[in-house]
Amino acid sequence: MSSEIRLAFAHPSERSEATAARGPLDRISLRDHIVEVEIGAFQAERGTTQRICFNVVVEVQPLTGPIDDDVDRILSYDRVTEAIAHELSEERLNLLETLAERVAERILLEPQAVRAFVRIEKLDRGPGALGVEIVRGKDMLHHEVTEEERPHPRLAYLSNTAIASDNLSGWIDQLETRERPLIICVGAPDLPAPQTGHAMTQRRIDLLAIEQNAWSLAARDHRCVVVSTRTELDWGMKNGQICVWAPSKIVLDAVDGPSAAPSEAVALAAWFAATFEAGEMLVIGADLPSDASVPLRAVSVEQATL
Repeated sequence: MSSEIRLAFAHPSERSEATAARGPLDRISLRDHIVEVEIGAFQAERGTTQRICFNVVVEVQPLTGPIDDDVDRILSYDRVTEAIAHELSEERLNLLETLAERVAERILLEPQAVRAFVRIEKLDRGPGALGVEIVRGKDMLHHEVTEEERPHPRLAYLSNTAIASDNLSGWIDQLETRERPLIICVGAPDLPAPQTGHAMTQRRIDLLAIEQNAWSLAARDHRCVVVSTRTELDWGMKNGQICVWAPSKIVLDAVDGPSAAPSEAVALAAWFAATFEAGEMLVIGADLPSDASVPLRAVSVEQATL
């Protein structure tokens, strides 16, 4: 077996040593760290957990001066396991490649970290371990080392009566003048949805019905842009875009998903508002849910003066 092939299947610590630049670097490693998590792009991987194994090596700048047996002076192993746990808790992911990229980037936020080798393998998808391995350096980070604070938006839930109202554009005019970014949520249209008799498929159908209504709203006012991912929402909030939430991806990918069913559209929107730490949610033309973790204010369509 050639040295290149051997290194391809060797532990990341060996690859780190073989590809290290000139000059001494210290290394810390995490071996065979196994976590059960829901991950995967296939339908059979939804609704169930599987074991994934992490092997991580971090190259770090050697300390200048004595360590003095002080844990605060070193890059702790806990930072590596915390990076893994943080990224697994953020949202459900389809690809190991995405997870590896995010874990590496989070590790490289540490000041001492220079290069990260991240290998992740699925242990339950076949007779062997199926996985990916990436190498990332500090100079390859996709964002600034200091994380930018996400803006706290203002949410407005519009009932179907509000969407159909002649006052819709005027309400959006007034909502748009507020300082906080605006996200609009809607429920399903007033049409019967197909009934499957199966909880998982029915949930998808009901979420897609809400998305149909989001597109109907966007068609009524060109300023409204339908968005379905956190990345799109973050960009839209930072750039003054009025976003209309298409809920399927965020709801289905949530690690700690909503207890509200898609038919409980206002409660679902309130859950979404809480995930963004929204400053307020205005509900036009619908009743408020019994409990919510964000401030809510309801007005009727007839009384709506924003």
